[in-house]
Amino acid sequence: MPDLPTPKDATESALFSEGWDAVLSYADLCTSGSLTAHQLATEAFTLGMREIRAATSTHVRGAGRRTVRLPTIPALLTAVRDTAAAWEAGGQGHKLDPDLRLWLNSPSAARYSGPPLERPVALRGLRDMQEADASLLWLAEVEALPLPTVARRLGLDPATVADELDQVRTLFRDRCHRAHLDTPMDARCRSYARLLDAVTRSPAADTPDDLSRHLATCVRCAEAAACLRLHGGGLPAALAGGVIGWGGLAYLERRRRAAEVRLGAGRSAGADPAGDPEGDTGRSRALRGGLLAAAVLLLSALALGVSMMPFGGSGDDAAARDDRQPVAADPSVSPTSTSTSTRPGSPTAPAATPSATPTTAGSGRRQPDPEPQGSTSSAAHHPGPSAGPGRSSAPAAGCRVAYDLVDQWPDGFQASVTVTTDRPLDGWTVSWSFRDGQQVSQMWDATVHQSGARVTATAADYNKTVAAHGTLSVGFIGTWQGRNRSPYGFTLNGAPCTAG
Repeated sequence: MPDLPTPKDATESALFSEGWDAVLSYADLCTSGSLTAHQLATEAFTLGMREIRAATSTHVRGAGRRTVRLPTIPALLTAVRDTAAAWEAGGQGHKLDPDLRLWLNSPSAARYSGPPLERPVALRGLRDMQEADASLLWLAEVEALPLPTVARRLGLDPATVADELDQVRTLFRDRCHRAHLDTPMDARCRSYARLLDAVTRSPAADTPDDLSRHLATCVRCAEAAACLRLHGGGLPAALAGGVIGWGGLAYLERRRRAAEVRLGAGRSAGADPAGDPEGDTGRSRALRGGLLAAAVLLLSALALGVSMMPFGGSGDDAAARDDRQPVAADPSVSPTSTSTSTRPGSPTAPAATPSATPTTAGSGRRQPDPEPQGSTSSAAHHPGPSAGPGRSSAPAAGCRVAYDLVDQWPDGFQASVTVTTDRPLDGWTVSWSFRDGQQVSQMWDATVHQSGARVTATAADYNKTVAAHGTLSVGFIGTWQGRNRSPYGFTLNGAPCTAG
């Protein structure tokens, strides 16, 4: 074990284990290797636990006076971010992820430590809640723990915890609405504040075109919309992005996959790993629904392997249905090679996440237009070049691909691409072409290059190896105009893939 503060009792011991698991998961995103991740996690965990104990001691001495602080796990994740900032300022920035270093030196990072009214709405809303309520919201929405487990850890009644969670969600929305109104904003943003509140209250409300255009260009209002809209499954991303900052969406993916691994283990034993009976099937189905499968991250022996294993899912029961889209060839469009790049954890994530924008009435998400005549979901994909920076030299493999439209809103969408390969890979490049001018704005678990309609995703260092008959997956957020049909022409290392 690392040289960390010693837990004093059984309750703190459980907190110690859960907190370390979360801290190490986020620290791995922030650094360039497992040893460095362990070093960052150790320093951050020590700092975070010291601050939490100091705040608790202050609360006791104050005879029950309410202290304003984040719940334990987001407080520890904030300590990771603060420790990384200290590394950057102290000449150890070379140990950090290059994109994180750019973010730490940007105005986006400054918002988290700047004037309180300038900080993200989700962060202010969570801090303004009672700690018990905030903990319930975070554990259920971001850590994706089954509700019986959350109830036991927080001392709640399992029979009523779902109702309490609904109440806490509403409370969080109210706090965020108040925080948004308190935010210094220009006249244009102020004029949309009342309308934004109204259209985010009901899943049946249509968003006017002028408000949609405003949300596409205003980061602050888009963040507020993400927190105010409780339907559609976007609340977890709003929380993770608004509280953690850089890498929030990627952290959310890891925690949801970890939760599905735990649920799977619980189903095989007739109970969840913590001893809860197998009664949370709706939550389990939701975890399988919306967010993306990814690669195994091999850390040190202290990585608490469960959290670093591949897993996928969505945190909202509405995402339980299978929205996997067929992919088909379209010979009328000619794919090209690629040039520009971006990386997971981009600082633009809070403005681009699906939580920041609305869905259509009744369905919870908008579906793409039907495939054009002549295309078929089972046809072999039109091969296209996968040339571009970082193209893998690994041998081509037979493959099947599934394109999953996770969520869609006016001007934006979230999707994943999952490929099953017949042969082992030691490096991979997946390419496809969009039909309707879609543009990828952020991708995780791969480096993205796009030129025109053609997109190329190149493996990261940690997931470039795939076993025979194994799968690889990338997730991304993109923009669209007019139509958002499924892409076509999928290739793996230059060889065409078929719909799987």
